[in-house]
Amino acid sequence: MFVSGCFDLLHCGHVRFLQKAAEFGDLFVSVGSDETVRRLKGRPPVYSEQERLYLVKALACVREAAVARGVGLLDFEEDLRTLRPDFFVVNEDGDSPKKQELCVRLEVEYVVLHREPPGELPARSTTALRAGAGIPYRIDLAGGWLDQPFVSMHVAGPVIVMSVMPDRAFACGSGMATSTRKMAEELWGTALPPGNPEKHARILFACENPPGKKEISGSQDALGIVLPGVSRLHYGGEYWPRRIDSVCDEAILAWLDERVYLKPLGPRPKGFRVLGRMLVTPDKARKLAEAAEACWEAVLCRDSRALGRAVHQSFSAQVSMFPRMVTPRIQALAREFCGRSLGVKLCGAGGGGYLAILSEEPIDHCLRIHIRRPSVGGEGEAGLGQTVSR
Repeated sequence: MFVSGCFDLLHCGHVRFLQKAAEFGDLFVSVGSDETVRRLKGRPPVYSEQERLYLVKALACVREAAVARGVGLLDFEEDLRTLRPDFFVVNEDGDSPKKQELCVRLEVEYVVLHREPPGELPARSTTALRAGAGIPYRIDLAGGWLDQPFVSMHVAGPVIVMSVMPDRAFACGSGMATSTRKMAEELWGTALPPGNPEKHARILFACENPPGKKEISGSQDALGIVLPGVSRLHYGGEYWPRRIDSVCDEAILAWLDERVYLKPLGPRPKGFRVLGRMLVTPDKARKLAEAAEACWEAVLCRDSRALGRAVHQSFSAQVSMFPRMVTPRIQALAREFCGRSLGVKLCGAGGGGYLAILSEEPIDHCLRIHIRRPSVGGEGEAGLGQTVSR
């Protein structure tokens, strides 16, 4: 058996995963180097590679372990080629088409294990342990790109975003607003500040886009991180939305939690630039805006099929304007999941990251999400209300 991972802040989730992998046979572990942690997590490790290696080797279920000789998502490739194990084991967080393709080439069986805590112990992640409640991530459900004036100048329309709890580490460059989240950590540390969330989002947006920056990061990232629940951000040719509607109704959020899945694709390739080819037209912008409005109505009505249809239509409109969002591999994977789900889309600007899948049935080897609820008295105007308009 062969396993790879960073194992920073070793916790019961790591140990349970390694124990389950060892049930298949003798377990060999490739531990990510300090540079791999920096590249994949966007931060330095808490423990050095030698400390992490010592901890992993001390586990009774581990036959042997070593620091990976490579760097990045496939840092273990040289070790895998040398060892040629019978099985390569990952959990749902670590699943990646690139890993699977490598195993196919090397004729190594690829096994994906379900992420679960041992017995009655709590679920753990390194991200949550490092940051406590932590800075949220953002998922854009529909309408992405309308927060850019060069799109919404043609047709005004909304972007639908969800604030997602940081119960796992999403890779840098994954379409989850990780660069904006990193700026938020620089500003506020391990938790969002109390007070008016829109005011905090304006500060975050300004810090990420200082004077002179050529390509402006959309404000949907800052707002999607700071506003709890699900929000409709209505843009009309400017960087800041004209109107913001937020829904924090528990019935709606719980309903969405049960229907949104994320399929890891691996980070975007180095040098990825989606704006290298743009085909923006008023008609395509209109289709994107209409799909996003339909998505919002489906959320409010809790209509699963309408939601899946609207999300997929939004994604199609995005790709028609920005064809570099998808690669042939991503297109093939999207078609595969379209056949057994209500709708699919890429998170963020595409190129990699995560494929969001809408489904009423569980999707194997995909991640679940948990939308952030407002804290009582700590979310400014949004509070615990169902819908807030500004």
